[in-house]
Amino acid sequence: MSTPGVGTVPSGAGSAQPLPVGSAMPEFAARNQYGETVRSADLHGAASWVMFYPFAFSRVCGAELAQLHARWSEVAAHDVRVLAVSCDAMHSLRAYAEHLQDQAGAQGEPVGFDLLSDFWPHGEISAAFGAFDADLGASQRVSFFCDAEGRIRHIQQAELSEERELDQALELLAQLS
Repeated sequence: MSTPGVGTVPSGAGSAQPLPVGSAMPEFAARNQYGETVRSADLHGAASWVMFYPFAFSRVCGAELAQLHARWSEVAAHDVRVLAVSCDAMHSLRAYAEHLQDQAGAQGEPVGFDLLSDFWPHGEISAAFGAFDADLGASQRVSFFCDAEGRIRHIQQAELSEERELDQALELLAQLS
């Protein structure tokens, strides 16, 4: 794909191809780390960043989300709703959000973005976006940046063993404004 800001995802037998730029965001509903239901319809009217990651508490995912949490004010300045989606259970994501807050220190702020559970039906949201790796049983490391109408405008991808660049994500968010 020649869109700026797009990396590559491993093309194993179980890897899906992400929805292309210009596609409509699939409809979904999932619970966040607090048990609240978040629907794709809730995202219309403002830009959104749907960020799929393989596993809570893993080294690379932890580094990505810790950096996102630490630099939240920069992300929030773009007036965007951020959804970090994994196939982990909702209760695991609650503990993960608390872990991210604890990593920030005694004055750590609560996580400003939703951690969505794609646990059951397992990987359904990831699969709808073309971001599910059936061999791994988890999401690929891919982000979708959507406009206020729910259209995918940018995609950012990385190998499972590599972090996505937050500075690059911030540039893509700026292009949505």
